[in-house]
Amino acid sequence: MNDRPTGQSAAQVVAVLGPTNTGKTHLAVERMLGHASGMIGLPLRLLAREVYERVVRQRGAASVALITGEEKIVPERPRYFVCTVEAMPMDRAVDFVAVDEIQLVADPERGHLFTHRLLHARGRFETMFLGAGTMAPLIRRLVPDAEIRHRERLSQLSYAGPAKLTRLPRRSAVVAFSAEQVYAIAELLRRQRGGAAVVMGALSPRTRNAQVALFQSGEVDFLVATDAIGMGLNMDVDHVAFAGLKKFDGRRTRHLHAHEIGQIAGRAGRHLRDGTFGVTAQATDLDPDLVEQVVEHRFDPVRAAEWRNGRLDFDSLGALIRSLETRPDWPGLVLSAPALDEVLLRRAAREDDVQRIARSRGSLMRLWDCCQMPDFPKTTPEEHFQLVMHLFEALTGPRGRVTEDWFAGRFAGLDSDEGQIDRISARLAGVRTLSYIANRPGWLEAAGHWRERTRALEDRLSDALHERLTARFVDRRTTVLMQALKDYGEADTQVSDDGEVSVEGQAVGRLTGISFKAEAGASALETRALGRAARQAVAPEVERRLGRLAAEPDEAFALLPDGTVLWRDARVGQVIPGDALAPRMRLDGDLGSTRVRERALHRLEAWLAAEATRALRPLYRLQRAVEGGTLKGLPRGIAWRLIEAGGLIDRREVERDLAALSQVERRTLKTFAVRVGVHSVWLPGVMKARGQTFARAFAPSSPLTLANGPVPMPVEPMTPRALSALGLRPVGRWLVPVEALEVMAEMRARSAERLTEEALAQLGWSAEQAKQIIPALKTARVQMPDVPGKARPPKDSPFAVLAALAPPPPARKRRPRRKAPQKGGR
Repeated sequence: MNDRPTGQSAAQVVAVLGPTNTGKTHLAVERMLGHASGMIGLPLRLLAREVYERVVRQRGAASVALITGEEKIVPERPRYFVCTVEAMPMDRAVDFVAVDEIQLVADPERGHLFTHRLLHARGRFETMFLGAGTMAPLIRRLVPDAEIRHRERLSQLSYAGPAKLTRLPRRSAVVAFSAEQVYAIAELLRRQRGGAAVVMGALSPRTRNAQVALFQSGEVDFLVATDAIGMGLNMDVDHVAFAGLKKFDGRRTRHLHAHEIGQIAGRAGRHLRDGTFGVTAQATDLDPDLVEQVVEHRFDPVRAAEWRNGRLDFDSLGALIRSLETRPDWPGLVLSAPALDEVLLRRAAREDDVQRIARSRGSLMRLWDCCQMPDFPKTTPEEHFQLVMHLFEALTGPRGRVTEDWFAGRFAGLDSDEGQIDRISARLAGVRTLSYIANRPGWLEAAGHWRERTRALEDRLSDALHERLTARFVDRRTTVLMQALKDYGEADTQVSDDGEVSVEGQAVGRLTGISFKAEAGASALETRALGRAARQAVAPEVERRLGRLAAEPDEAFALLPDGTVLWRDARVGQVIPGDALAPRMRLDGDLGSTRVRERALHRLEAWLAAEATRALRPLYRLQRAVEGGTLKGLPRGIAWRLIEAGGLIDRREVERDLAALSQVERRTLKTFAVRVGVHSVWLPGVMKARGQTFARAFAPSSPLTLANGPVPMPVEPMTPRALSALGLRPVGRWLVPVEALEVMAEMRARSAERLTEEALAQLGWSAEQAKQIIPALKTARVQMPDVPGKARPPKDSPFAVLAALAPPPPARKRRPRRKAPQKGGR
């Protein structure tokens, strides 16, 4: 094949474009079966399995191959190949080739694979690309000789507006964008509507098919799914409800694009039956212009396709990396950002062992194959990298294969169907990794044996996961409380604006922020029933609140002096006393999944860290200067003391350092807003209301009652940071505001070291308090700076004894003063 996208082929190239429910995939399968041989590439393993089973029913298993990353079913002489786009065998010549969802050429992660198929995948007689109408201009540019055929939707799609989950029509699919949210909504539907099937892209085909069968058979009337249902998974859905309009795309959380909403909403309605779409009551309502775009299928065209060089240079490790950096020279193509395989390759290139081994084309090709290993369990980057390196070392080692012992050990760790949903899902992800290895040609000893075993284990775990999902989310029995309130029908759970939670109109507790407190019943049994029912009813609301909290701007949060963290004026947590520049906190309550709670906690701690840089900006700047080495010498020591004490220290502690400062060093401290007073050294900016409120929240609780004048020293000593947070200095038996001490010093300087009654009244001091405070402010002799030329040895030291024995230095002779010349003299 020519790597230039000329489209110069004698075969017919057709692009069938249009919205969902236009029969594009059905048309492609029928066209493929009309040829003697064919291949179709699909975006999801789930969809590939669905099409494979359909073709097998029509042509028999001996004529059809299924090829995905984790699964290969290849008979001896297959005529038709059903594949995921990544796994399409491009070296296989067939009469017909089709690629579904071609608009994914714009996907940042997988787009370059779809672009490669658009430019180079061709059948001998016919090639068909299926996708959204937004691809028409780009296909005309990249494949000029392609014939574009537009198809109209078979049914009408309309907007139904927002609706509570308890009021959704039957045969509805609720779309969420995280596993936690899917489970929370499915749990709520189980309690309120009898149950729900669950469909997510991470499910195995077997589990997904079993869950869909629950919905298709009518055993449950609701489906909760991720956006995986937007990729051609056909079900009898009449209404699609969005539980949110934001998703995490692997890099950031963003709003859904209009065409993505259209792709998902289009699953409502089947064949000639009309469909509707809307949002749940907890989601933001759709903009009317956006609704119009979705209903009329008018979206912005795809402007460019992600591209990565397909002709890689395996002459050397450096040449391979450079070939991946090659930029496209054709309009309409943009260089893809480094995908996971390229990131792993660059990381491996820094390893000495890899540089030593990867010198031949064969070893480089092995390295690249290993780097293309998907991270199915979504482990840490380091853990996945270590797995890739182990595979590479095994494949380039003496045996040239992954050993059975290593593979068997990993397999044994997954060979159990015990546990709940999360644990079984994790094992299934691990089995997908082993299946991928077992299905790679030449990677594993006894590969055929292990392919059968991993497939059998995946089937067993898939059945177990289906059982757990059904047991958790399909339960037609009502809760204990519902049975006590009514014997049949739907239970209505409400959370009022003031947080009161009611089930069937009866108050069961109160939700404050994210913390729920159940009401006590008339008996212990009733109390337990109320608590269980209420917590189950409130858990999805808390989950949604935590999700909303994690997406809120900084303006939504506030901090009280007692350490209470507020979200929209509702308490959600408490800070942990400690360093205010490295803030930590605890969330209230225990409802919500661990992952959602951690995400909310990270958001709040990120806000606290940002607020610390704003409220305590002078202290933050000083800390950065000390850590970055901007401050050196004596200013660095003074700054370090200020940081440790929270921005306020006794001048006597650094009197000697201050006396030794040069003018340049004094100016340096001044630029960092350090004020050197008569009795204190402090950061006035930290003593402002905002700074003190923030710092006080992280100080240990104190029994002090603040007043205008001095405050008696508490029995329990307070830390310097706690005192700094209050702007107080310990002086003798009193705690005195730092500003009051400086005002007092100015008053005494103006009135011959005395305080008048008027001055005492202005300070809010009594004469007795002044008599105790002023002497306590005197600088001890040892703290005074040395007089030049008269340095004193430390008291009670050997040097002090020697100094006492030494004779006094000789008196210095004064030079006689010269007489002034007499007037008129010469």
